[in-house]
Amino acid sequence: MKLRFVIGVILAALLLLMQYRLWIAEDSVPDAWALQKQVAAQKAKNEHLKTRNQNLSAEVRDLKQGHDAIEARARKELGMIKPGETFYQIIRPQPQEIIPKDKHKEEKISD
Repeated sequence: MKLRFVIGVILAALLLLMQYRLWIAEDSVPDAWALQKQVAAQKAKNEHLKTRNQNLSAEVRDLKQGHDAIEARARKELGMIKPGETFYQIIRPQPQEIIPKDKHKEEKISD
């Protein structure tokens, strides 16, 4: 009877020790979950950077090979125009202050 009790206590202690290593100690399950989240975040960041790099590579390739891209960039960033073209700049009028009708009445009454 005593032997069974001792074996039971030893097995229970081993079970508790294994649970401690599984849930609390270094390299535990929560640590693994945190690492999985970090890996997923890094993969998303890498995918974003990969897309950005592809766009930049395409733009560099286009600038090296095509005159259309150079012309478009010069027009947009430097405001350049071709010889013989006419440049039109549209200036929108500034909105004027609107005086409510009631305010006109008050000013006339005070005079």
